[in-house]
Amino acid sequence: MAKNNETETNSNNINLIGFGTEIHGDIKCNGDLRIDGVLFGNISAKGKIVIGETGKIKGEVTSKNADVSGFIDGKIIVNELLSLKSTARVVGDMTTSRLAIEPGSQFTGYCDMTNGSKKDSDTSSEISQTAK
Repeated sequence: MAKNNETETNSNNINLIGFGTEIHGDIKCNGDLRIDGVLFGNISAKGKIVIGETGKIKGEVTSKNADVSGFIDGKIIVNELLSLKSTARVVGDMTTSRLAIEPGSQFTGYCDMTNGSKKDSDTSSEISQTAK
């Protein structure tokens, strides 16, 4: 029985919102998610989120990894790698550990790539003190 609960929380399912589908509301999933339709709401995925070229989101996106080829109007929080493909259009702030941007993609907003580690802040302090 415990095995079923573990499977549910560590799901590797790929969820799809197809072209022509419009959703109003928030989405939470344990697996990966691909959006080719329109979402008015927030997304939280423990896996990877892929926004296809026809995908449009107005809301906050939170995930482990993300590939964006479509349009996002809202904050993006990605724990590992955020990839903006050549057709990507982002209006909003981005927070990620790593960022890949293809030529042709566009974003308007603030990008924070700090990982919050103590080592980085120690290095900044050393540089600041050395500069004085």
